[in-house]
Parts: sequence; C-alpha cells; structure tokens
Amino acid sequence: MQQIISSFNSTLNSSNTNSVRRLGINSNHWYVVARSNEVNKTPISVKVWHQSIVLYRDSTGKVVALEDRCPHRQVKLSHGQVINDKLECAYHGWQFNSRGECAAVPYLAANQKLPSCQIRHYPVTEQNGFIWLFPGNEAPKTEPMGVPEWDHLNYIATVSVINTQAHYSYLIENLMDMYHGHLHQDLQAWAEASLQNIDEDENSIHAHYTAQSYYRIDKIWSISQLFFPSLRRLHPEPLDVSYIYPHWVSTLGKDFKIYCLLCPVSETQTKAYLIHFTSLNAFWRLHKLPIWFRRLIKNSLFGSAQKLLDGLVIQDIKMIEEEQQAFLQNSAIKNYELNRALVSVQKLMKNQLKS
Repeated sequence: MQQIISSFNSTLNSSNTNSVRRLGINSNHWYVVARSNEVNKTPISVKVWHQSIVLYRDSTGKVVALEDRCPHRQVKLSHGQVINDKLECAYHGWQFNSRGECAAVPYLAANQKLPSCQIRHYPVTEQNGFIWLFPGNEAPKTEPMGVPEWDHLNYIATVSVINTQAHYSYLIENLMDMYHGHLHQDLQAWAEASLQNIDEDENSIHAHYTAQSYYRIDKIWSISQLFFPSLRRLHPEPLDVSYIYPHWVSTLGKDFKIYCLLCPVSETQTKAYLIHFTSLNAFWRLHKLPIWFRRLIKNSLFGSAQKLLDGLVIQDIKMIEEEQQAFLQNSAIKNYELNRALVSVQKLMKNQLKS
C-alpha cells in the first residue's frame, strides 16, 4: 500500500510542473469579458490574455468589440466616444466603424484619401446576461457555453467578481478541489466531501464527489438559512464539479448551481465572474403564479447570497494569491497533492494548448 501511495504522489508531483503556471490560453474558445449591464454607448476597456479590447454598443444596442488601439498614434480608443455608431479617438478624432476600418478623419483634406489602416474586430455575442468574446484568429466553431439559469424564473442569482493576481490554473484547481471547504468554515455550503470518480474527454473534466449539504431549499423559509447558520442541517447530497474549458460549473444536489466564467488576463492576473444560483424548483405552487409575479420574485431576490458568496471569494483569493507568490519566489518547489482530479485538470490545460 505504501508503495502505491508513493507512486501516486510521484505522479502528482511530476504533473505539477513549472509549465502549468506559465501556460497561455487556447484562444479558440468563448471567454466572458463583461456583464451585459456593464456595456453601453460609453466605451470600456477589457483585456483577454494580453489583448486589450474596447467594447461599446451601437444605436441598435448591439455590442461591438475592437482592438483597443488607434493605429494613428497607438493610444487607447476606449478613451474616446461613440458618434453615429463609430468609435472616435479622443486624441485626434479619427473614427472607426464596427469592422475596425478607418471611416473618418476630421481634418482630412479634399485631395487626401482615408488611411487604409484597420484594427482588429472580434466576434462577440450577448447571452444570458454576459458578454462573450472569441479572441482566436480562426472563425468560431462552437457556441458559448451559456448560463441557461440566468433567465429561468426558477433560479435566484447572485454574482461576485473575482479579480485575483494569480494564474488562472490556481483558480481552476481551487474550484475543482472540494476538499478545500475546510477553509470556508461557516461560509461553506458543504462538508465531508469525498471524490468518487472522474469522467474526462478532450474538452472537459467532471469530478463527482459525495458530500453533506448544509442547506435544503424546500420550505418557504428556506432562504433564511443563508443568513442564520443555526437553521442549517447537514444531509447527504451529490456534489459535482466540471471544468468545461475554459469555464467551471458545479451542482450541489438539486438546490444550488454555480458557474465560474473566466477571463484570463495574464500569467499573473485572472478575472472571473462567479454566479451562484439557488433553485426554487421544489416550490411547485410558485410555478402556477403569473409570470410577472414570478419575475418580480426573481428580481427582488437577486443578490440574496451576496455576503456569503463575497466571503467565499475573499478567502479563496487570499489562498490563490499566496500560491502564486510562493511560485514566483521559488518555482522549483513542488506541491504534495492527494486529489487526483487536479492531475486531470493540469493535463487538460496542457492539451488545450496543443489543440
């Protein structure tokens, strides 16, 4: 037995190579760069793996994504404004259309032609309350993963933004490792996690745990469990976590579903949106009420788990950033890992860069 354990630990250690912490991203996937309500006619700047991008809405409400660079003097176009659906540079007033073509120069002489310069425009779509962007050079072959619960009347959402000074691999490993619930104490929704099996394919990993859940959303007062720990009672529930490259999804029984939508910025910075859903599916009488009333309930309860979710994020970020700093200070140090799901996670990350 000791020989088997030693062999397993050796495999885990060898998998935790320096290259994982320096991996880039497979850009031929859809990444989430903003919430829908963050984008309007005023340009905003976002970044996806060293690519600076400007977002804005045209007069029809459609989101446009362009390289955040004026080819004239290389300043950021996000400093400018949108005029007649064209993005105007704040420096000299050059304007660019949604295809990234120079469409106007205010001081162009009658005998001069418009510059032929063009900046990159990105495939972008708005879906389920978020802005999804495809940073790859080839045409998208897949649709965004999506968050179908966002508009579903039976799910109450809470959103927390993760902005951590760490490589995205640390965040994904944190999310896939349900044993780290020890960190969260009273904030955690589960206890006694035990990894049962793992399903894998070329684009995803599904780790199946058994656990004890602190919450059961089946009574009209169930939502109060979020605020009063004394009302929580442990009961067994399946806990499934999935890395569907490049994003993460988790379900705890039938009551909770959580998404983490990633936007890797650099080797030492990751932004992500963590979306927590509380299910109201158990309340069958609620489903018979008028749609407008159910929507009112959904909207009124938006953010009901904010304190809980923000608390989890703060604790996780602290640990993730300490991991990153430890690596930067001494990249030769190896981790001693016992969760075999993380071996699969690192393998998938590496394979995505080969595809």
